[in-house]
Amino acid sequence: MSEHLKSYFAPKSWKVKKKYVKFISKPNPGPHKIEMSLPLNIILRDILGYAKSLREVKFILKSRDVAVDGVRRRDSRFPVGLFDVLSFNEIGEHFRIILDAKGKIQLVKIDKQESSHKICKIIGKTAIKEKVQLNLNDGKNIITEDSQYKVGDSVVLALNDKAKIKEKISLDKGAIIYLTGGKHIGETGKVVDIIGNRILYKTNEAVVETLKEAAFPVGKDKLLIKLG
Repeated sequence: MSEHLKSYFAPKSWKVKKKYVKFISKPNPGPHKIEMSLPLNIILRDILGYAKSLREVKFILKSRDVAVDGVRRRDSRFPVGLFDVLSFNEIGEHFRIILDAKGKIQLVKIDKQESSHKICKIIGKTAIKEKVQLNLNDGKNIITEDSQYKVGDSVVLALNDKAKIKEKISLDKGAIIYLTGGKHIGETGKVVDIIGNRILYKTNEAVVETLKEAAFPVGKDKLLIKLG
C-alpha cells in the first residue's frame, strides 16, 4: 500500500496547498476516518511549522515526548483526529483537533489542565454478559456496568486515568452540540427538540435543523472543552 496520495485527492478537510505539492503523506489505518484526521507529519510540518522536512519530523518524534491522548507516538503517519489531544510535553504545549466553519481540520491551543480529558461520542454499544461495551468515535472501547448509556451520547474521558469515564453528556433537549457534518459543520448550539433522526437546535437566536448523526454532544449548561 502506498504511503502517499496525490494532493489533488486529499480530503477537503485537509489544509494543504494542492497547487504546490503533488504528493502528500497518507495516514496509517487508525481509529479515525481519513476525512476526520491528519497524519502527524503534516501537523508538525505544514500546520505548526515545527519541522521543515519529513526527516526533521521523524527526529522530533524519536527524540521528543510527543503524545496523542496521553500516549507517546513515534509514527510520522499516525492519524490524529477530531477532539484528540496532541501534547508536546517537554515544552508544555497542548492542542485539540477541531473542525472550523468550513469543515477544515485545525488545532486549538489548550492548557495542561484541559489536555487531561477529551470528549468521545458513543457510536455503538454491545452487551457482554452483565456488562456493556461502549464503542467510541475514536476507536476506543470501554466496558461499563452502567446500561444507561445510549448511542449518540458522549462521554468525558480522563486521559491520565486509563481513559476512565468522568461524565456522561446525553443527547437530549438542552444539551450543547457540535456539528461534525452538513452545511453547519463546526457550529455549536443548544438542542431544542429531537424528532426521529432530526434535531432542532438554537444558535444565535435562530432555530436550525440537522441530522442526528451530525450532532456531537459537548456540554450541558456550558461547553466542556475549548472549541476556538
